[in-house]
Amino acid sequence: MDIIAGDINSVYKKKESAIAINKVNIIYGTHTGNTMMLSDEVEEKVDELGFNAQVEDMEDFEIDALPHVQVLLVLESTDGEGDQPLMSEDLFDYLNENEPDLSHIHYSVLALGDTSYDFFCKAGKDFDALLERLGAIRIADRVDCDVDYEEGYEVWMENVVNALKELKEA
Repeated sequence: MDIIAGDINSVYKKKESAIAINKVNIIYGTHTGNTMMLSDEVEEKVDELGFNAQVEDMEDFEIDALPHVQVLLVLESTDGEGDQPLMSEDLFDYLNENEPDLSHIHYSVLALGDTSYDFFCKAGKDFDALLERLGAIRIADRVDCDVDYEEGYEVWMENVVNALKELKEA
């Protein structure tokens, strides 16, 4: 498990003053189903915090919804040699090519991979870097998880829960 160092206090840099954050979009990209399963667990924990959580695979995520997204939790597996899973490619490519302003979105990424591959967690790392480049505000550092992802997932989820509590109180 790798926890990526960053500005853990980035949640404080930009707070929603006019709009209360009440919805959390959870999107996943998977080949084996691990991030899909974890997304359902994330949804339960987010609902327990009083947010309206919505889980979608990246293939079904409506790009037209981006202007209305407040919080985006991304769970992303790496496919093959560092590739985005097939279901993630269209969304990733759209964001990369069209470069929309995402400065209104608070986000975090959980990356799943396999250290036996040269490009460990590359899809999640790429998604994290893309969201940051487009202005989105990281609320919890990305965690890169190996095939035994449970411990890394728990760390990430705890960080996300704490960040969401802070956003709710803002």
